[in-house]
Amino acid sequence: MKALSSIDPTLPENTRPRQVWYTSYGSNVHLDRLAAYIQGGRPPGAARSCPGCRNPRMPSRSIPVELTGALYFATRSPVWGGGRAFYDARAQGRVLARAHLLSAEQFSDIAAQEMYRAPGASLDLTGVLVRGRDVLGPGRYETLVCAGQIDDVPVLTFTAPWGVNDVTWVCPSPGYVRFLATGLLSAGAWDMDAIAAYVAACPGAAGHWTADAVLALLDERDGGRDRS
Repeated sequence: MKALSSIDPTLPENTRPRQVWYTSYGSNVHLDRLAAYIQGGRPPGAARSCPGCRNPRMPSRSIPVELTGALYFATRSPVWGGGRAFYDARAQGRVLARAHLLSAEQFSDIAAQEMYRAPGASLDLTGVLVRGRDVLGPGRYETLVCAGQIDDVPVLTFTAPWGVNDVTWVCPSPGYVRFLATGLLSAGAWDMDAIAAYVAACPGAAGHWTADAVLALLDERDGGRDRS
């Protein structure tokens, strides 16, 4: 298994980075799903195509990390037909994630597409890099969070302005769970049982998804191979 990369919680001094670690915690942990946002297209099981980034180059590196906070599912995605993943950095717990090394421009373009907007405008990252959090708007993915840095490159993600207990939880669809679970598995830091237990315990999934049901999706993807 791959070792987890350690995140230095110190906020970066450079407020105009050329590169960032876009840290995904939902379906974008899967490189095939991320490719639709970067290169354009529609991933299997999705109901909507993405235009892609101005720069279609895939990440030069993708590494497994863990964030402090909580993952939960809420609102309803017209792409997947169930709840979306959100990150609450102020909650207790840990979040399994995957950090992709991308340009700051690509990060901006992915954030735009998550809000069903056309890519092309670069985000001002100054606020999030100085304060660790910057609410750019009321939208579901318009709040930027900086967890620190890895190799002097900022670790950035986006989420909703509300917290895990401020919104109604919504069960995620099988297609969404499949991309999330198989993406985490391909990151190489966690085994199948750990991933299944983690996903099934997240608010929104808990009470609807069991660890065995998540494992069935992973077994389907891997042909029932050994859980390691």
